[in-house]
Amino acid sequence: MSAQPAVAPWVALQRDQLLAQRGHAWLLHGPAGLGQYELALELVRAWLCDAPTPHGACGQCASCHGIAVRAHADLCVLMPETQMLELGWPLPEKAQADIDDKKRKASREIRVEAMRDAVEFAQRTSARGRGKAVLVYPAEQMNHITANALLKTLEEPPGDVRFVLATGAAHQLLPTIRSRCLAHTMAWPEPAQMQQWLAGQGVEGDAAQAWLRAAGGRPHEALALAQSARSPAAWALIPKALARGDASALADFSGSQAVEVLQKLCHDLLACALGAAPRYFAAADLPPAASVAALTRWWRALVQHARTADHPFSAGLMLDALAAQARQAINSRQ
Repeated sequence: MSAQPAVAPWVALQRDQLLAQRGHAWLLHGPAGLGQYELALELVRAWLCDAPTPHGACGQCASCHGIAVRAHADLCVLMPETQMLELGWPLPEKAQADIDDKKRKASREIRVEAMRDAVEFAQRTSARGRGKAVLVYPAEQMNHITANALLKTLEEPPGDVRFVLATGAAHQLLPTIRSRCLAHTMAWPEPAQMQQWLAGQGVEGDAAQAWLRAAGGRPHEALALAQSARSPAAWALIPKALARGDASALADFSGSQAVEVLQKLCHDLLACALGAAPRYFAAADLPPAASVAALTRWWRALVQHARTADHPFSAGLMLDALAAQARQAINSRQ
Protein backbone atom coordinates (compact mmCIF):
# COMPACT_ATOMS: atom_id res chain seq x y z
CA MET A 1 0.00 0.00 0.00
CA SER A 2 1.45 3.37 -1.00
CA ALA A 3 1.92 6.03 1.67
CA GLN A 4 -0.85 8.58 1.96
CA PRO A 5 0.18 12.17 1.22
CA ALA A 6 -0.15 14.65 4.08
CA VAL A 7 -3.69 15.98 4.44
CA ALA A 8 -3.90 19.16 2.42
CA PRO A 9 -4.77 22.25 4.49
CA TRP A 10 -7.91 22.99 2.45
CA VAL A 11 -9.09 19.40 2.99
CA ALA A 12 -8.40 19.69 6.73
CA LEU A 13 -10.40 22.93 6.89
CA GLN A 14 -13.39 21.35 5.15
CA ARG A 15 -13.14 18.28 7.42
CA ASP A 16 -13.37 20.50 10.49
CA GLN A 17 -16.36 22.35 9.06
CA LEU A 18 -18.25 19.14 8.25
CA LEU A 19 -17.47 17.48 11.58
CA ALA A 20 -19.11 20.45 13.32
CA GLN A 21 -22.38 19.63 11.53
CA ARG A 22 -24.83 16.78 11.96
CA GLY A 23 -26.04 14.46 9.24
CA HIS A 24 -26.05 10.76 8.42
CA ALA A 25 -25.15 11.10 4.73
CA TRP A 26 -22.82 13.53 2.98
CA LEU A 27 -22.30 14.01 -0.74
CA LEU A 28 -18.91 15.58 -1.50
CA HIS A 29 -18.96 16.94 -5.02
CA GLY A 30 -17.04 19.18 -7.38
CA PRO A 31 -14.53 18.74 -10.20
CA ALA A 32 -12.46 15.58 -9.80
CA GLY A 33 -9.00 16.09 -8.36
CA LEU A 34 -9.91 18.48 -5.51
CA GLY A 35 -9.54 15.87 -2.75
CA GLN A 36 -12.99 14.27 -2.52
CA TYR A 37 -11.59 10.85 -1.56
CA GLU A 38 -9.15 12.36 0.93
CA LEU A 39 -11.92 14.36 2.62
CA ALA A 40 -14.25 11.34 2.70
CA LEU A 41 -11.55 9.24 4.36
CA GLU A 42 -10.87 11.99 6.90
CA LEU A 43 -14.56 12.03 7.83
CA VAL A 44 -14.88 8.27 8.34
CA ARG A 45 -11.62 8.21 10.34
CA ALA A 46 -13.05 10.85 12.68
CA TRP A 47 -16.49 9.21 12.91
CA LEU A 48 -14.99 5.87 13.97
CA CYS A 49 -12.08 7.18 16.09
CA ASP A 50 -11.92 6.21 19.79
CA ALA A 51 -10.74 9.72 20.76
CA PRO A 52 -11.91 12.15 18.05
CA THR A 53 -11.29 15.90 18.25
CA PRO A 54 -12.95 18.82 16.42
CA HIS A 55 -9.98 18.53 14.04
CA GLY A 56 -10.46 14.89 13.11
CA ALA A 57 -9.23 11.50 14.22
CA CYS A 58 -6.50 11.06 16.82
CA GLY A 59 -4.37 8.93 14.52
CA GLN A 60 -3.18 6.72 17.41
CA CYS A 61 -6.06 4.50 18.49
CA ALA A 62 -6.98 0.98 17.36
CA SER A 63 -9.67 2.37 15.06
CA CYS A 64 -7.25 4.71 13.29
CA HIS A 65 -4.77 1.85 12.94
CA GLY A 66 -7.50 -0.39 11.50
CA ILE A 67 -8.28 2.14 8.78
CA ALA A 68 -4.59 2.72 8.07
CA VAL A 69 -4.06 -1.00 7.40
CA ARG A 70 -7.36 -1.26 5.49
CA ALA A 71 -8.92 -3.70 7.98
CA HIS A 72 -11.61 -1.93 10.03
CA ALA A 73 -14.63 -4.03 10.94
CA ASP A 74 -16.99 -1.03 11.03
CA LEU A 75 -15.95 0.56 7.72
CA CYS A 76 -17.37 -0.54 4.37
CA VAL A 77 -15.63 0.91 1.31
CA LEU A 78 -17.51 0.82 -2.00
CA MET A 79 -15.36 1.47 -5.05
CA PRO A 80 -14.79 -0.05 -8.47
CA GLU A 81 -12.51 -3.04 -7.95
CA THR A 82 -9.83 -1.39 -10.09
CA GLN A 83 -9.88 1.62 -7.75
CA MET A 84 -9.78 -0.53 -4.62
CA LEU A 85 -6.71 -2.36 -5.89
CA GLU A 86 -5.05 0.94 -6.80
CA LEU A 87 -5.69 2.44 -3.35
CA GLY A 88 -4.80 -0.69 -1.39
CA TRP A 89 -8.26 -1.73 -0.18
CA PRO A 90 -8.83 -5.52 -0.04
CA LEU A 91 -11.47 -7.07 -2.27
CA PRO A 92 -14.01 -9.58 -0.93
CA GLU A 93 -12.57 -13.09 -0.99
CA LYS A 94 -14.80 -14.34 -3.80
CA ALA A 95 -14.14 -11.32 -5.99
CA GLN A 96 -10.39 -11.63 -5.46
CA ALA A 97 -10.52 -15.37 -6.23
CA ASP A 98 -12.48 -14.80 -9.45
CA ILE A 99 -9.94 -12.23 -10.62
CA ASP A 100 -6.95 -14.38 -9.57
CA ASP A 101 -8.44 -17.36 -11.43
CA LYS A 102 -8.97 -15.12 -14.49
CA LYS A 103 -12.71 -15.82 -14.48
CA ARG A 104 -13.21 -12.08 -14.99
CA LYS A 105 -11.34 -8.80 -14.88
CA ALA A 106 -11.52 -6.33 -12.02
CA SER A 107 -14.66 -4.22 -12.45
CA ARG A 108 -14.50 -0.54 -13.35
CA GLU A 109 -17.96 0.01 -11.86
CA ILE A 110 -19.22 -0.41 -8.30
CA ARG A 111 -20.76 -3.87 -8.55
CA VAL A 112 -24.30 -4.48 -7.34
CA GLU A 113 -23.06 -7.50 -5.35
CA ALA A 114 -20.77 -5.17 -3.38
CA MET A 115 -23.66 -2.79 -2.76
CA ARG A 116 -25.85 -5.62 -1.46
CA ASP A 117 -23.03 -6.59 0.91
CA ALA A 118 -22.90 -2.95 2.06
CA VAL A 119 -26.64 -2.91 2.75
CA GLU A 120 -26.24 -6.08 4.82
CA PHE A 121 -23.25 -4.49 6.61
CA ALA A 122 -25.42 -1.47 7.50
CA GLN A 123 -27.92 -3.75 9.28
CA ARG A 124 -25.30 -5.40 11.51
CA THR A 125 -24.34 -4.29 15.01
CA SER A 126 -21.22 -2.17 15.27
CA ALA A 127 -18.21 -4.34 16.11
CA ARG A 128 -16.42 -1.66 18.15
CA GLY A 129 -19.44 0.18 19.53
CA ARG A 130 -18.75 3.52 17.85
CA GLY A 131 -21.11 3.14 14.92
CA LYS A 132 -20.37 2.20 11.33
CA ALA A 133 -19.45 4.10 8.16
CA VAL A 134 -19.89 3.48 4.43
CA LEU A 135 -17.59 5.32 1.99
CA VAL A 136 -18.61 5.38 -1.69
CA TYR A 137 -16.06 6.65 -4.23
CA PRO A 138 -16.32 7.65 -7.01
CA ALA A 139 -20.05 7.58 -6.51
CA GLU A 140 -20.80 8.17 -10.21
CA GLN A 141 -19.50 4.64 -10.84
CA MET A 142 -22.72 3.21 -9.42
CA ASN A 143 -25.02 2.12 -12.24
CA HIS A 144 -28.79 2.51 -11.77
CA ILE A 145 -29.23 -0.99 -10.34
CA THR A 146 -26.43 -0.46 -7.82
CA ALA A 147 -27.70 3.01 -6.86
CA ASN A 148 -31.25 1.73 -6.37
CA ALA A 149 -29.93 -0.98 -4.06
CA LEU A 150 -28.55 1.82 -1.83
CA LEU A 151 -31.63 4.07 -1.84
CA LYS A 152 -33.74 2.58 0.95
CA THR A 153 -30.82 2.21 3.36
CA LEU A 154 -29.71 5.76 2.56
CA GLU A 155 -33.22 7.06 3.24
CA GLU A 156 -33.86 5.04 6.41
CA PRO A 157 -30.44 4.06 7.78
CA PRO A 158 -30.00 2.10 11.00
CA GLY A 159 -29.23 4.51 13.83
CA ASP A 160 -25.50 3.98 14.00
CA VAL A 161 -24.40 4.05 10.35
CA ARG A 162 -23.24 7.10 8.41
CA PHE A 163 -22.52 7.49 4.71
CA VAL A 164 -20.16 9.64 2.71
CA LEU A 165 -20.39 9.66 -1.08
CA ALA A 166 -17.63 11.40 -3.01
CA THR A 167 -17.88 12.28 -6.69
CA GLY A 168 -16.41 14.37 -9.46
CA ALA A 169 -19.62 14.06 -11.51
CA ALA A 170 -22.64 14.62 -9.27
CA HIS A 171 -24.85 15.21 -12.32
CA GLN A 172 -24.47 11.52 -13.17
CA LEU A 173 -26.01 10.40 -9.87
CA LEU A 174 -29.68 9.59 -9.56
CA PRO A 175 -31.63 12.62 -8.28
CA THR A 176 -33.03 10.38 -5.55
CA ILE A 177 -29.49 9.66 -4.33
CA ARG A 178 -28.60 13.37 -4.32
CA SER A 179 -31.77 14.33 -2.47
CA ARG A 180 -31.03 11.93 0.39
CA CYS A 181 -27.64 13.47 1.16
CA LEU A 182 -26.37 16.73 2.58
CA ALA A 183 -24.34 18.25 -0.25
CA HIS A 184 -20.90 19.79 0.18
CA THR A 185 -19.16 21.53 -2.73
CA MET A 186 -15.40 21.00 -2.62
CA ALA A 187 -13.37 24.17 -2.10
CA TRP A 188 -10.89 25.23 -4.76
CA PRO A 189 -7.62 26.22 -3.00
CA GLU A 190 -5.44 29.20 -3.81
CA PRO A 191 -2.51 28.62 -6.23
CA ALA A 192 0.12 29.43 -3.60
CA GLN A 193 -1.51 27.00 -1.18
CA MET A 194 -1.51 24.24 -3.83
CA GLN A 195 2.13 24.81 -4.74
CA GLN A 196 3.19 24.76 -1.09
CA TRP A 197 1.36 21.47 -0.55
CA LEU A 198 2.83 19.93 -3.70
CA ALA A 199 6.30 21.02 -2.57
CA GLY A 200 5.68 19.07 0.63
CA GLN A 201 5.04 16.01 -1.56
CA GLY A 202 8.31 16.55 -3.43
CA VAL A 203 6.84 18.34 -6.47
CA GLU A 204 8.39 21.79 -6.66
CA GLY A 205 8.99 24.81 -8.86
CA ASP A 206 8.40 24.53 -12.59
CA ALA A 207 7.29 20.90 -12.29
CA ALA A 208 4.53 21.84 -9.83
CA GLN A 209 3.33 24.63 -12.11
CA ALA A 210 3.42 22.37 -15.17
CA TRP A 211 1.45 19.56 -13.52
CA LEU A 212 -1.07 21.99 -12.03
CA ARG A 213 -1.67 23.33 -15.53
CA ALA A 214 -1.97 19.80 -16.95
CA ALA A 215 -4.50 19.03 -14.19
CA GLY A 216 -6.52 22.17 -14.87
CA GLY A 217 -5.56 23.57 -11.48
CA ARG A 218 -6.74 20.54 -9.49
CA PRO A 219 -4.07 19.71 -6.91
CA HIS A 220 -4.75 16.04 -6.22
CA GLU A 221 -4.83 15.28 -9.94
CA ALA A 222 -1.59 17.24 -10.32
CA LEU A 223 0.02 15.07 -7.63
CA ALA A 224 -1.16 11.90 -9.38
CA LEU A 225 0.35 13.12 -12.66
CA ALA A 226 3.61 14.00 -10.93
CA GLN A 227 3.80 10.54 -9.36
CA SER A 228 3.31 8.80 -12.71
CA ALA A 229 6.25 7.80 -14.88
CA ARG A 230 5.75 10.83 -17.14
CA SER A 231 7.58 14.16 -17.15
CA PRO A 232 6.36 17.73 -17.78
CA ALA A 233 8.56 17.75 -20.91
CA ALA A 234 6.78 14.67 -22.29
CA TRP A 235 3.40 16.27 -21.55
CA ALA A 236 4.41 19.40 -23.47
CA LEU A 237 5.25 17.32 -26.58
CA ILE A 238 1.82 15.63 -26.79
CA PRO A 239 -0.06 18.26 -28.89
CA LYS A 240 2.43 18.48 -31.75
CA ALA A 241 3.02 14.72 -31.71
CA LEU A 242 -0.70 14.15 -32.18
CA ALA A 243 -0.76 16.78 -34.93
CA ARG A 244 1.57 14.35 -36.75
CA GLY A 245 -0.69 11.41 -35.89
CA ASP A 246 1.97 9.90 -33.62
CA ALA A 247 0.11 7.40 -31.42
CA SER A 248 3.22 6.81 -29.28
CA ALA A 249 2.34 10.07 -27.47
CA LEU A 250 -0.53 8.13 -25.87
CA ALA A 251 1.31 4.85 -25.29
CA ASP A 252 1.72 5.27 -21.52
CA PHE A 253 -1.97 5.98 -20.93
CA SER A 254 -4.89 3.62 -20.38
CA GLY A 255 -7.80 3.95 -22.79
CA SER A 256 -9.80 6.26 -20.54
CA GLN A 257 -6.71 8.31 -19.68
CA ALA A 258 -5.87 8.71 -23.38
CA VAL A 259 -9.37 9.99 -24.11
CA GLU A 260 -9.10 12.43 -21.18
CA VAL A 261 -5.78 13.76 -22.56
CA LEU A 262 -7.39 14.22 -25.97
CA GLN A 263 -10.35 16.02 -24.41
CA LYS A 264 -7.95 18.41 -22.67
CA LEU A 265 -6.16 19.05 -25.96
CA CYS A 266 -9.42 19.54 -27.83
CA HIS A 267 -10.61 21.96 -25.14
CA ASP A 268 -7.44 24.05 -25.44
CA LEU A 269 -7.54 24.12 -29.24
CA LEU A 270 -11.18 25.22 -29.16
CA ALA A 271 -10.34 27.90 -26.60
CA CYS A 272 -7.51 29.24 -28.79
CA ALA A 273 -9.67 29.14 -31.90
CA LEU A 274 -12.25 31.28 -30.09
CA GLY A 275 -9.68 33.74 -28.75
CA ALA A 276 -9.44 32.42 -25.19
CA ALA A 277 -6.40 31.15 -23.27
CA PRO A 278 -5.61 27.41 -23.12
CA ARG A 279 -6.00 25.70 -19.76
CA TYR A 280 -4.09 22.40 -19.83
CA PHE A 281 -1.17 23.04 -22.21
CA ALA A 282 1.10 26.03 -22.66
CA ALA A 283 0.10 28.10 -25.71
CA ALA A 284 3.60 27.65 -27.20
CA ASP A 285 3.15 23.86 -27.16
CA LEU A 286 -0.06 23.89 -29.20
CA PRO A 287 -0.23 23.58 -33.01
CA PRO A 288 -1.90 26.39 -35.04
CA ALA A 289 -5.61 26.99 -34.50
CA ALA A 290 -7.83 24.43 -36.21
CA SER A 291 -11.37 24.63 -37.58
CA VAL A 292 -13.95 25.18 -34.84
CA ALA A 293 -16.41 22.94 -36.69
CA ALA A 294 -13.87 20.10 -36.95
CA LEU A 295 -12.87 20.48 -33.29
CA THR A 296 -16.52 20.43 -32.24
CA ARG A 297 -17.07 17.18 -34.18
CA TRP A 298 -13.93 15.76 -32.57
CA TRP A 299 -15.19 16.68 -29.11
CA ARG A 300 -18.48 14.86 -29.72
CA ALA A 301 -16.58 11.81 -30.93
CA LEU A 302 -14.39 11.85 -27.81
CA VAL A 303 -17.48 11.90 -25.57
CA GLN A 304 -18.60 8.71 -27.34
CA HIS A 305 -15.14 7.13 -27.04
CA ALA A 306 -15.09 7.85 -23.29
CA ARG A 307 -17.98 5.42 -22.78
CA THR A 308 -16.08 2.43 -24.13
CA ALA A 309 -12.41 3.41 -23.84
CA ASP A 310 -11.58 0.85 -21.17
CA HIS A 311 -13.17 -2.04 -23.05
CA PRO A 312 -11.47 -2.04 -26.47
CA PHE A 313 -11.03 -5.15 -28.60
CA SER A 314 -7.42 -4.03 -29.10
CA ALA A 315 -5.83 -1.25 -27.07
CA GLY A 316 -3.14 -0.66 -29.72
CA LEU A 317 -5.64 -0.33 -32.54
CA MET A 318 -7.77 1.99 -30.44
CA LEU A 319 -4.84 4.33 -29.72
CA ASP A 320 -3.90 4.33 -33.42
CA ALA A 321 -7.48 5.25 -34.33
CA LEU A 322 -7.62 7.99 -31.69
CA ALA A 323 -4.32 9.46 -32.92
CA ALA A 324 -5.50 9.42 -36.54
CA GLN A 325 -8.72 11.14 -35.55
CA ALA A 326 -6.75 13.74 -33.58
CA ARG A 327 -4.43 14.41 -36.52
CA GLN A 328 -7.37 15.00 -38.86
CA ALA A 329 -9.11 17.42 -36.47
CA ILE A 330 -5.96 19.31 -35.48
CA ASN A 331 -4.89 19.88 -39.08
CA SER A 332 -8.28 21.08 -40.29
CA ARG A 333 -8.17 24.80 -41.03
CA GLN A 334 -10.69 27.57 -40.63
